[in-house]
Amino acid sequence: MGVDKRHPKVVTFGEIMLRLSPPGFQRFTQARGFDVIYGGGEANVAASLARFGLSVEYVTRLPDNDIGDACLNFIRQYGVGTHHIVRGGDRLGIYFLEMGSAQRGSKVIYDRAGSALATIQPGMVDWETAFADADWFHWTGITPAISEGAAAACLEAVRTAGQMGLTVSCDLNYRRKLWKWGKTAAEVMPDLVSLCDVAVGNEEDADKVFGIKAPETDVTSGKVEAGAYVYVCNELVERFPSLDSVAITLRGSLSASHNTWSAVLWHQGRVLSAPTYDIIPIVDRVGGGDSFVAGLIYGLRTYEDEQRALDFAAAASCLKHTVWGDFNLVSVAEVEKLMGGDVSGRVSR
Repeated sequence: MGVDKRHPKVVTFGEIMLRLSPPGFQRFTQARGFDVIYGGGEANVAASLARFGLSVEYVTRLPDNDIGDACLNFIRQYGVGTHHIVRGGDRLGIYFLEMGSAQRGSKVIYDRAGSALATIQPGMVDWETAFADADWFHWTGITPAISEGAAAACLEAVRTAGQMGLTVSCDLNYRRKLWKWGKTAAEVMPDLVSLCDVAVGNEEDADKVFGIKAPETDVTSGKVEAGAYVYVCNELVERFPSLDSVAITLRGSLSASHNTWSAVLWHQGRVLSAPTYDIIPIVDRVGGGDSFVAGLIYGLRTYEDEQRALDFAAAASCLKHTVWGDFNLVSVAEVEKLMGGDVSGRVSR
C-alpha cells in the first residue's frame, strides 16, 4: 500500500531491541539456536501504521555498529522513516522470549542495561525538525522507565510536540522490571500524561501506574468485563483533563494459547465498546497492545465515526495474534474484512 498523502506524518519514539526466541515453543533450556528479529513498543506502532499506508517516522538511538545497521535495515524494509534516528552508545538492547503454550506462560528475559537508548540525553534529538511535517506523536511508558536520560528526552519530546500543536498519544505500558533508575512510575508519569491528548492502557496499567483499579475485577480469572473499566477511563480523565480519548484493552487470558480480546473507548464523554474476539490458537501475542494503539491512531485519523475507529483497532490487534514477530503485518483490507464480520479464516482466492 502506498503512503497516505491525506495526513501529515506520525512520529513515534522509544527503544527497539534485538529479539532472540527459541524456535517454535522450545524452552530456553532446550534451545540450540535462536530466531532473530527486532521489536519494541513504539517501533511496533510505527510498522503497523506504515503497513496501513500512513507516513510514519520512528525516532530512537542505535549503536553505530553492524548490529545497529542490521536493526536499521530491518525497520526500513517495512516502510518506516528513519531520518531522525541518532547513532551512538555502546550496544543494542536484547530481550529473550520463550513462547508459552496452553497453560504454560511465556517468559521474557531482558538484557538491555546500558543500551544506546538508555544512555540518551536531552538535546540529542532535534525534535523541532523531527516534528516539522507531523501532526501526531506517540510514546509509551516503557521509554521513561528505561533511564533518567530517556525519561528526560521523552519529556522534552512531549513538550515540544505540544508546543508545535501535535496530537500526543501515550500507551501507559507499565513494566515493573524496568523502573530501576531511582524514581517510580507514579513519580514520573503524571508530568508526561498531563500533556497528552490520548491515553491507552491494558487492564492493569492504570492501577500499577496511578492506583486506579477497576472495581471487582480479577485479570487472572480469565474474564474481564468492559463495564468495570469505564470507571478507569473516567478516573483518568478526571485526573488528566487534557485527555480527549482514553482506551483500555481487555484481554481475557484463558490460557497462553487462548485469549479473548476487546476494548473500551472514552471519547469526549461518550463510552464505546468493541466486539469481543475469541483468539485460539495464538501464534504470537507480543505487540498485541501496540497493534491496538496503531489501529486506534489510524482509525481516529481516518474515520469520522469513533466507534468505527475503535472497532478497527480491536480487529487489527486481534489479527496481530496470528502473526509471528513483534510487528503487525496485516493490511487495512484484512482488518476491515474482520470488522465486517468475516471470522471464518477461509482462504482468499
